[in-house]
Amino acid sequence: MNKSVRILFLVVAIFAASAVTLSKAEQQFNSGRRLSSRFLAGIPYGSIMNCNINPKVCVADGSAGPDCCNNKCVNLEIDSSHCGRCGHKCGHQKICCEGKCVNPMRNEKHCGKCGNKCDESSSCVYGMCSYA
Repeated sequence: MNKSVRILFLVVAIFAASAVTLSKAEQQFNSGRRLSSRFLAGIPYGSIMNCNINPKVCVADGSAGPDCCNNKCVNLEIDSSHCGRCGHKCGHQKICCEGKCVNPMRNEKHCGKCGNKCDESSSCVYGMCSYA
């Protein structure tokens, strides 16, 4: 009898360990909705992480950005593959700053990197303010 109780306990422990839990994005999506699972919410399996269906997953902690492009979370302000809008790629030697493609080697507002503004008495050359 003692051996069968141990086996039963082991089976229950293995079953409990293999249970699927909600990811952090799913938990944030469901917070405030008082739902215990995505099945009770009437959301099809797998669509909870689909930002085309559920844009709220893009504002969860750990997301790549708050915007959804081609079912991927992105940040349209800084993503060089989706700069300002979905699918707008920045050209060679350009980076995405504030949703616009700029050349950091000569841009006065984004000299060398986004947000690095040169003062009025200097200019941006080779990505540096007041070069030479």
